[in-house]
Amino acid sequence: MIILAFYGIHRYQLVWLYYRNRRNAAKSAESPASYTEEQLPFVTIQLPIYNEQFVIDRLIDACCRMDYPRDRFEIQLLDDSTDETTEVAAAIVQRYATGGVTTAEHPEPLAPQPVLYLHRSNRYGFKAGALEEGLKSSRGELVAIFDADFVPPVDWLRKVVHHFAEPGVGMVQTRWTHLNRNYSFLTQVEAILLDGHFVLEHGGRSRAGVFFNFNGTAGMWRRQAIDEAGGWEHDTLTEDTDLSYRAQLKGWKFKYLQDVECPAELPIEMTAFKTQQARWAKGLIQVAKKSLPTILHADIDWHQKLEAWYHLTANISYPLMIILSVLLMPAMIIRSWQGPIQMLLIDLPLFLASTASVSTFYLVSQKELFPRTWYKTFLYVPFLMALGVGLTVTNTKAVMEALFGVKSAFARTPKYAVQKKGERSQAKKYRKRLGIIPWIELAIGCYFAGTVYYAISTENYFTVPFLLLFVLGYWYTGFLSIFQGLFERREGRGEMHEKPYPVGI
Repeated sequence: MIILAFYGIHRYQLVWLYYRNRRNAAKSAESPASYTEEQLPFVTIQLPIYNEQFVIDRLIDACCRMDYPRDRFEIQLLDDSTDETTEVAAAIVQRYATGGVTTAEHPEPLAPQPVLYLHRSNRYGFKAGALEEGLKSSRGELVAIFDADFVPPVDWLRKVVHHFAEPGVGMVQTRWTHLNRNYSFLTQVEAILLDGHFVLEHGGRSRAGVFFNFNGTAGMWRRQAIDEAGGWEHDTLTEDTDLSYRAQLKGWKFKYLQDVECPAELPIEMTAFKTQQARWAKGLIQVAKKSLPTILHADIDWHQKLEAWYHLTANISYPLMIILSVLLMPAMIIRSWQGPIQMLLIDLPLFLASTASVSTFYLVSQKELFPRTWYKTFLYVPFLMALGVGLTVTNTKAVMEALFGVKSAFARTPKYAVQKKGERSQAKKYRKRLGIIPWIELAIGCYFAGTVYYAISTENYFTVPFLLLFVLGYWYTGFLSIFQGLFERREGRGEMHEKPYPVGI
């Protein structure tokens, strides 16, 4: 609990950094330098995809309609697909090259838009390998990257590009927003979780002048920064964070534009969400093992080293949560003698530092984004905290694999191309099998239900709300994973689709 409390206190620190350095916030309309229309640099737009046939059309259409001189940018569709996505992608590229494409949102015919289609017969290096392969034939001084589920606005390039007129800027990251935020209760909670990261983590770190990371998409790099940092490497699952730290150690400056939005699709199923979170958890620990020794010995300020430590090791809290889960019942029995004084001196400070910091963190982020309606977030706070608890099993597995050097494939997050309530996905083939983990989550939830009963029977009422978060979290993630799996069996008439890659859940 003490170690968890330190990471909780760090969340308070990020909020403090965010407000203390408010004047340092970078904005799209403010840049110390800018390009004239004739000086606009050539940009390569890279679109890495893998078995994502249902969202490619939307992505390419958005990129082809960018408000930027057409002779100053190129689009690379980097396809590692192993299914019919290859045929779908090739047909879409041909259609846009012919011209005359119209959509419901854009009824005016589009002029011919050449898109370079690069398909690899192997997935060597996964996403990092695809990006590196694309750079070999790219012509851009700047490189913008968008994942398959993103829909960049038409003015995105112009809002971002002028910041590279400032010497030394190596990367500019923009804020993710959410196409299907209101699709379900789960997507609303996911959106709040991501908003906390993009407002307070990125905002606090960038304003304070410490290292922060490129998020793998919705950002733009200077090609020179990528090359000087050693290029894309694929020995971690978060190649974006790995390259970010290497580039910043080389002296490149990063900018974060909170006011520039780039909408994307949130995972609509629990198993897909857990896959995404486990990949990020494992990747950050891998980067910590790889880069922290270099960072700690680098000639940079101590507060930059400390922030890098907190950032890269934060997911170690998941194994600690497992230990905490095991010890809670024995601790309650051993400490059955305690009275209100002991609770005030021990339990309350630890609770405020470790648990209350989470709710404060996300409430503040929503207040920044939605000043008129942020108070509604109070309704989601228990579920935010419970979902964090429910991810403990899958993320602990991922963290332990990273610590012990267990390699695994890059597990892509399925893209379903759904935005509104009631829409049904056609991408059933990309859903995940259940495995044993949801049943483990339900068992742990039952264990905590027992601790709740014990707490009530011993009149230890102070701990009941805290314990109920564990029950809710484990049961919510477990039941939702299992029920989605049962629906999948019904829709597939008794057959389960094989996973296109190993994800372990």
